[in-house]
Amino acid sequence: MEMLLTELGFRALWTPELIIALVGVAFIYSWFFRRTNAGPKRKPLFFFLGLAALYLGWGSPLYVTGHVMMTLHMLQMVFAYFIAVPLLLLGIPHAWYEAVRSKLAFKPLRLVWNPICALLLFNGLFSFYHVPAMFDMLMQSPVLHSLYEWVLLFTAALMWWFILSPLPSSYKLPDLRRIFYIFANGLLITPACALIIFAPSAMYATYTDPLVWANVMAYCLPGGAGPELMLSAFGSPESLSIFEARIDQQLAGVLMKIFQEIVYGIAIGYVFKQWLKKEKLQDGELTISDVPHS
Repeated sequence: MEMLLTELGFRALWTPELIIALVGVAFIYSWFFRRTNAGPKRKPLFFFLGLAALYLGWGSPLYVTGHVMMTLHMLQMVFAYFIAVPLLLLGIPHAWYEAVRSKLAFKPLRLVWNPICALLLFNGLFSFYHVPAMFDMLMQSPVLHSLYEWVLLFTAALMWWFILSPLPSSYKLPDLRRIFYIFANGLLITPACALIIFAPSAMYATYTDPLVWANVMAYCLPGGAGPELMLSAFGSPESLSIFEARIDQQLAGVLMKIFQEIVYGIAIGYVFKQWLKKEKLQDGELTISDVPHS
């Protein structure tokens, strides 16, 4: 792994085009936030942390090393879909949500804008992504892989929308049902994790077949680095990985399940805190200054 990081250039390791795009998004967000004075000062903090997490998931050295070790690939998934998405949703001011809703009314999304559809779409697509044949095919097709990542990001945003309920005046699940909804997400993702953890052998050609791996690596590097060059320079993924392929695969499944449980546990605490605030407000225990501004 150290040899790979030493030999690869700045563009391959740090994905500067993604940095430029995310910095541009951060600049636009800051400009609009200052101009509209849209909400609490913690909102930009959430949003910028979300952009940083998205960068770790879709760029940074994790992107390249995730093609060598499945454990690091799973860490990418955690950052992109379980950390970045909820932080970005929490970072958008309520007034902006209201402005978009009043103009679009979410009509184009009405077919999928419901909790059951969001639950099944995200967990179904996430599990399907980790079917070995699908995974190896997507990893060898940069266009399809990028498209799948964007679709997965959208469905993750739908799923997290019904967990966080970032717009209080919009349709949302009752608090107790939101907690059950989080548990349902944890249950639906378990089969994919179990498949990865308990498989009797390494399932993914991306991490075991030198030819497939070299082809995958050639796509994620700047032009000119073909599969033959990757094979001659680095040999095979197993020669670069810290762990044997099956152990790496098992650790990847365990890591995903543990981090998912941690994030969902935090989400349950967030929902429970909102629930307590609402109960106190109804009992008259909160003053006007205690009520969060929308």
